[in-house]
Order: sequence, then C-alpha cells, then structure tokens
Amino acid sequence: MNLKQSLIENNSILLNQSAASWEEAIKIGTDLLVKAGTIEPRYYDNIISKIKEMGPYIILAPGLAMPHARPEEGVIKTSFALVTLAEPVYFDGEDEPVSVLLTLAGSDSDQHMQGLMEITQVLDDPDSETGVDLAKILRCKTADEVYAVIDQALS
Repeated sequence: MNLKQSLIENNSILLNQSAASWEEAIKIGTDLLVKAGTIEPRYYDNIISKIKEMGPYIILAPGLAMPHARPEEGVIKTSFALVTLAEPVYFDGEDEPVSVLLTLAGSDSDQHMQGLMEITQVLDDPDSETGVDLAKILRCKTADEVYAVIDQALS
C-alpha cells in the first residue's frame, strides 16, 4: 500500500487543523484511520503510552512527526493519515514544534519500513538544512494539492 493510494482510499487527509496538545494532534490522525476501519481505537492509546514512556520518538525531523506503534497494537490494515496544523504543537521536552503529522499504521515490520521510506522520499529535500521540506505540504489547501506534491516527489 503506497502513501498516496492509502490517503485516497481512506480519505485520511485533514489540513490546517487546530489541536490544543500533541495528544490531540495525534488523535486527529488516528481518528481518521479508525473511521476508515484500518486501525482499532487502542492504536491511539498505544502510541500515547509509548511516547510517555520513551519520549517523542515519533519526531523524524523538525516540524514532522510520524505517530505509530507496533502492528500488533491495533493495526487492521496498513494505512497512512496526514494532518497539518494551523498552529504547531510542542512535545514534552522538545524545543522544535511539530506542524505535520503523518500517522503510519504498518500491518507488519516490512510494511512499516516501506512506509517510512516512502515518507522520507516524499519529504526529502537535499537543499534544506534538515533534509526535509515541510513547507510544500504546509502550503497545500486541498487533498488534491497533497497528491500532486506526492506525485512530484516520487516521479
């Protein structure tokens, strides 16, 4: 299952959202996948408890988080959700706020790694200090604009 295909099939993009906390920001993405039937509600609880236990391991780059837990913690089917925030949220102990959350639900470790690689490829920007260009996602106003960014990155 590729990123774009999953976002289309599961109708799992919400742009310019408001969240009062990092927990609330993660819930927006997991709620999309619960509604799509690709994860169980407990997947959200597992993500939150892991972050509280291990710290914000889901932050991949400044401004970007990839909420995820283990496949056996509530994944029904491999899927992605993309959420952008109008106002970024801070994770406990972190200096850099997060404004893009790409929830990954991998049905097994291969799917998990494949998803991670595709996200990295889509957001890769060798000219950026962090190696990631979130601005191109944050500029998107519609799901179709997000799909175009993905197509451009993977072409």
